[in-house]
Amino acid sequence: MAVRPIFIPKLEGDFLVKTKNIDFEWFPGLSVSQKQKSIDSLHTEAKKLEGIEKVLEISSKSKNKLGIALSAFNLMIKSTKGKQVSVECVFQSSKVFEGDIQYLDLLEVSSREAKKDSRLKSSGRVIAFRTYGKKDKEWKTEPITAYYDWLYINALNQHTEFHKELLEYSAFSDIEFNPEKSLNCQAYSVALFCSLFKRGVLKKALESQEFFLSLYEDYKIDNSYTSRKQLGMFL
Repeated sequence: MAVRPIFIPKLEGDFLVKTKNIDFEWFPGLSVSQKQKSIDSLHTEAKKLEGIEKVLEISSKSKNKLGIALSAFNLMIKSTKGKQVSVECVFQSSKVFEGDIQYLDLLEVSSREAKKDSRLKSSGRVIAFRTYGKKDKEWKTEPITAYYDWLYINALNQHTEFHKELLEYSAFSDIEFNPEKSLNCQAYSVALFCSLFKRGVLKKALESQEFFLSLYEDYKIDNSYTSRKQLGMFL
């Protein structure tokens, strides 16, 4: 057995996203087929919750083409220069470490290479985020997941071809996400996108960093799947 969170967009009330931890049967092994068995098991248990009819796995292991396309490794965002770069590469390259160190060359490698770059583990604490190295677009490290959520939602907003199908789902999962080891979760960011979209505040949230950050104060942002002791890891 294992426990993993699913993320549920909330269209009214104090919460924008609710996190539900699900107990399910885990199928060990690194193969895609084993991962997909675990996903099926997770979704079967999740659908026992009231109001949960359709669950979308957001990862490269998803059985759904949309779920694969929305993996941070695959989802592309258009830079200010018009270049298409994956969310993963932009996120990893945006990390600013102690000593004002930033690895913008990660914008030029594959998503997997960016995530696995050894410098990210040996450069000390993350002190800020700067998209494409621009100091006027700097984000602080708190609220803990705010910058990743904002970046991912910006990218997803550019892909209007996904929106109609995406909004039909009532919850989202990421079988690769282990809350004991990671901070940010693409499935959570998708759920937050859906909530903001359906509440009619998505445009305002993406236009203003101040307004986006205010959401973490005005609403009960349920990112309790992360642990504050993990702050600074940003795996």
